Amino acid sequence: MNHPFTGTGVALVTPFCADGSIDFEALRNIVDHVIDGGVEYLVALGTTSEAATMTAEERAKVLQTIIAHNRKRVPVVAGVGGNNTAEALHLLKQLPDGVDGILSVVPYYNKPTQEGMLAHFSAIARATSLPIILYNVPGRTASNMKAQTTLRLAHDFPNIVAVKEASGDLLQMMEIIASKPSHFALLSGDDALTQPIIAMGGQGVISVVANAWARPFSDMVRHQLANRTIEAQGLHYLLLETINLLFAEGNPGGIKALLNSMGLCENVLRLPLVSVSDSLRARMNEQLHRINQNLKP
Repeated sequence: MNHPFTGTGVALVTPFCADGSIDFEALRNIVDHVIDGGVEYLVALGTTSEAATMTAEERAKVLQTIIAHNRKRVPVVAGVGGNNTAEALHLLKQLPDGVDGILSVVPYYNKPTQEGMLAHFSAIARATSLPIILYNVPGRTASNMKAQTTLRLAHDFPNIVAVKEASGDLLQMMEIIASKPSHFALLSGDDALTQPIIAMGGQGVISVVANAWARPFSDMVRHQLANRTIEAQGLHYLLLETINLLFAEGNPGGIKALLNSMGLCENVLRLPLVSVSDSLRARMNEQLHRINQNLKP
């Protein structure tokens, strides 16, 4: 079965102008950059987008801009979730045409039990026919969705088609891969672990670094999916230091600094996020030069 979200999805940043307004021209340029770089699908309004700092109207305009500029070249996944189940169900009803799936995070701050997570995602699955990617990121939510909960949801709902796993727990991921139904995929939620996760049975990634390095990162994913491990490892280790630096002072501060150095957007974030330090940016620019040299034909 060819899973709809196999390969590389990119968690798109939201570029801002110097005055803090949304830079829609830069957003369209980044959409072209990642599609031209070979990613398989786009993810709008995820954590990397700084959606939490946008108004409802801004989020709607960002999603509409991505859909319109994409022109059905690749699938578009929209972030729809939160820690208020009723609000998430309301947001589902507002989705425009052109959304091909949703990414829904484990509720944060409330710290629900496993039964609470099960009830939350069951309600979302019953409210839409769109394919759903669950998102487990305990470093941000303070709650880990256990493998048994993910598997119950995967077996109970055919439109729950994947989990973006960012727990860092490879044993938990292997438990999911070993017992998942055939329609369900495990996707890496950590760029640095993507190659080994695919090697053990994962089917792709929702990536931050692919905003910048779309071509080499998505090539790495395709190599590993095809069991060309030597080629995949070469690209994995070429990008690994940059990936580590991207997250050293938080996401999306790192990726926005890199995109700015590449001429793709301003280095502007909305509070409470701030730009990365000058020393980190200098190290990232050294990696940018190194990777450019290594990628020359």
